[in-house]
Amino acid sequence: MKKHLIILFALQLVVLLALGQEKPIPYGNNPAVGRYYDIRGFKMYCEVYGTGKPLLMIHGNGGDISAFTKNIPYFSKKYMVIVADSRAQGKSVDGRDSLSFEMMADDFAALLDAMHIKSSYVIGWSDGGINALLLAMRHPEKVVRLASTGANLWPDSTALIPSEWKGERDYYDANKNKTFTTAKEKNDWKIFMLDWLQPNVPLSALKQINCPSLIISGDHDLIVLQHTVLIYQNIPHAYLWILPDSPHHTLKAHADEFNKKVDEFFTKPFHNWN
Repeated sequence: MKKHLIILFALQLVVLLALGQEKPIPYGNNPAVGRYYDIRGFKMYCEVYGTGKPLLMIHGNGGDISAFTKNIPYFSKKYMVIVADSRAQGKSVDGRDSLSFEMMADDFAALLDAMHIKSSYVIGWSDGGINALLLAMRHPEKVVRLASTGANLWPDSTALIPSEWKGERDYYDANKNKTFTTAKEKNDWKIFMLDWLQPNVPLSALKQINCPSLIISGDHDLIVLQHTVLIYQNIPHAYLWILPDSPHHTLKAHADEFNKKVDEFFTKPFHNWN
């Protein structure tokens, strides 16, 4: 009898533990919330989490929604978090040859229109940080405030650290004469060429950004620190935040601090100390 009670207790404990363990949400591959929007000639994959004020998150080159796995749970407690795969990346397939940051910025503006959202807070990382800046420049009415981390304005060695610049140059030299045959090879090359040739944003264009902006970089980022400072200095209403002991992926390596700091920036009054 005693043995049966021990077995029963053990089984009950296993059930309780199983019930108490929540399955991780498959961000970027979640059929429960994912859907496609017809955006400017292609189908853009998008997932939405939480309720509240809209918050658009834009991932980096060759990435997808899953880039924000450490950020969505925090922000979705108080915002309606909108995460989408950029054109020709993730599930947002686009087989055409052309691709530019301006195209992608316009895509995100169109996505907000398709979702009947007049304006949104924006977080952009890496190429997504570039898109966040361009979205605010090209569609200022769409951006309430933006946080851009790891962005660059032009694709050369004054913007990218030497090792990153050399790595991209070597990859280009090794592959520029290749003939790509499969759809994946062609798309991968198109995504690479985006960063090899772009963006090309003059500092003066940043004056068009009227919303409060938080410009972020890691002190060991792929972007030259002075380049990030230039971005900050040329936006009329901006704060600068350099994370110590941080690589390019600030929002992953320092997720808790990143989430809290950006949330504070979104919610507290902005003071222009200049």
